[in-house]
Amino acid sequence: MKRIPYALVDVFAPAPGAGNRVAVVLDARGMSPEEMRAVAQSLGAAEAAFLLERTGAALSVRFFAPGGEVEFSGHAAVAVGLTAARTGLVPEGTTRLYLHTPTEVLPVELVLEAGEPRKAWVRGPAPRFRDLPPYRALREVLEALGSDERYLHRGLPYGVAFTGLWSLFVPLIAPGVVDALEPEMERLKALCFRLDVATIHAYAPMGPRSFYARDFAPLLGIPEDPVTGSANAALGALLARAGVVPRREGKVLLTVYQGHHLGNPGVVKVQVEYSPTGEPYSVQIGGEAVIVQTGEV
Repeated sequence: MKRIPYALVDVFAPAPGAGNRVAVVLDARGMSPEEMRAVAQSLGAAEAAFLLERTGAALSVRFFAPGGEVEFSGHAAVAVGLTAARTGLVPEGTTRLYLHTPTEVLPVELVLEAGEPRKAWVRGPAPRFRDLPPYRALREVLEALGSDERYLHRGLPYGVAFTGLWSLFVPLIAPGVVDALEPEMERLKALCFRLDVATIHAYAPMGPRSFYARDFAPLLGIPEDPVTGSANAALGALLARAGVVPRREGKVLLTVYQGHHLGNPGVVKVQVEYSPTGEPYSVQIGGEAVIVQTGEV
């Protein structure tokens, strides 16, 4: 039987035991989706990325969550870029590589320090937005999260946005309120299904360009995602579209802190670029990652 090499990687953190863990399968050539799902489950990480083919700095990749294949996983994409560079899967000194997903090609920029890949920036799928759900749906979501309207931040946007996954964003008044949430997962799962979103992302301000967040994805089989790439990219796009961060600079850099409630603190950098009309058209997420374990299954 073919032995399949893998790496377990903690993403959006500089050291093991923090951030969000993902399994990167380094040679998935010839594997069926069913085999990928089985291997992902056997590796014990909530999400997994599978490298199918590689040519120079171009890598064919697919992403899986417990509920099945997903179009894009931000933290997994960061892990793929840094792991490929550190394990010699791309030419030495590569600073730009390309992830070929089933739907599009995503560029990854590697930041080198002393010649070693230290950070990765991934451009996610182009941001998209939906009409606001009715206000009564927001009240239901707040109740399912274990909160209510008193703690809603009226100056930050509530809405639905996409950069790989559709998420509903719920602004709250302070990080302590976000940490105090005790969601009813079955009720939240039913609301995600009804509102046709993959995750519910609760967030609060920490400063003019920094935020604290928790992300709940019971519909994907992940009650709470420790540190989320795609949802935080969409959050950046939503904030930019609402004018919460300035458009005059042409692009804006945000910082999102997540995972502290679960004991897996992580930091996600989000860079949003504006079109000449002032609309957010490109979002990148960046961060560090560390390889925790390598092996074969």
